[in-house]
Amino acid sequence: MLSFEKQFRIDPTHLPVEKERILRQAQDAMQRPIAHITDVTAPLSEGTIHDFYSNGDYWWPDPKKTDGLPYIQRDGQTNPDNFVAHRLAMRQMRTDVVSLSIAYALTGDPAYAGHGVRILEEFFLDPKTRMNPNLNYAQAIPGICAGRGIGIIDTLHLIEVPFAIERLKRLGGMTERCYAGLKDWFAEYLGWMLTSSNGIQEMNAANNHGVCFFAQAAVFALFTDNQLLVDFCRQHYKKVLLEQMDADGSFPRELARTKPYNYSIFVIDNMVTLCYLLSTPKENLWEYPNQKGADIRKGLDFITPYLIDKSLWPYPKDVMYFEDFPVRSSFLVFAGCALGREELLELYQRLPYPFTPEEVSRNNAIQEPVFLL
Repeated sequence: MLSFEKQFRIDPTHLPVEKERILRQAQDAMQRPIAHITDVTAPLSEGTIHDFYSNGDYWWPDPKKTDGLPYIQRDGQTNPDNFVAHRLAMRQMRTDVVSLSIAYALTGDPAYAGHGVRILEEFFLDPKTRMNPNLNYAQAIPGICAGRGIGIIDTLHLIEVPFAIERLKRLGGMTERCYAGLKDWFAEYLGWMLTSSNGIQEMNAANNHGVCFFAQAAVFALFTDNQLLVDFCRQHYKKVLLEQMDADGSFPRELARTKPYNYSIFVIDNMVTLCYLLSTPKENLWEYPNQKGADIRKGLDFITPYLIDKSLWPYPKDVMYFEDFPVRSSFLVFAGCALGREELLELYQRLPYPFTPEEVSRNNAIQEPVFLL
């Protein structure tokens, strides 16, 4: 069960609740068809219709080859013809379930809960439409591989779903049977993450991919009552993930990419999520320094000035979508409340939402951080 023993320097109950926007999103969810990955067949997938499929973002057909195979890499340049339908279905499911669960909490209207549960059942549990709990075929590269470890980052958007499930269950909007079935799905997926070759590869990634693996693992472990894994995630943050940060609070591996601004925001967003998820009064990750003397506060101090005024950014501009960032990011809420930094909360409220284009949306895991506090 997702439960937290939190100590906030800023009371999150005082944060503004955008009730009208949430209710509008929930009404939209009630009207549109339920999204499933089985709605669209991936023509190049080696799996079944129940297996999630995507292509590596920065891989393109080889113009020197008649069939374009094998694909070649253009780092940072997203191929617009890649298969993204399953990603979009997953994110639509997440957004709808989260909006409906919050609308139910705000109004008590059982219609919101009922539709949210229906979406969850069809996406995760119904034999006809469910997604299999693995990512064997994510971020495939045509002509090279059927799927890759780094594809596990595609389920980053699932980390908000267990919070919605708990919200529905706590408020009486979900049966024990459905709740147990959903916990079983996430436990099975977590087991696949920890034991498959793809999962092990991603677990050991020494950049934002490793961070995102553990952000997912931490949520899924908390949700499925896997305390041993929760403890492992906490230690891995301290001893491995935080070592990616330099003494000035930057992440050199992200700055070396062709999208250094985007990736610098992305990695601190998920590092802060880990601090929020895993900190306890006895294990305060907000204060824990790495071997260079840097902690998450230093990371926030590095990136915040460039969120306030992007013209100060001293590194190369991103090769794509530089003008579309920054946007609202959940780390501003989590860190603002936990560390008592009003300027982060004020910045969160000033930044754009909802997210466009698609590239921006896929780089934001948590859409409603206020309701996770």
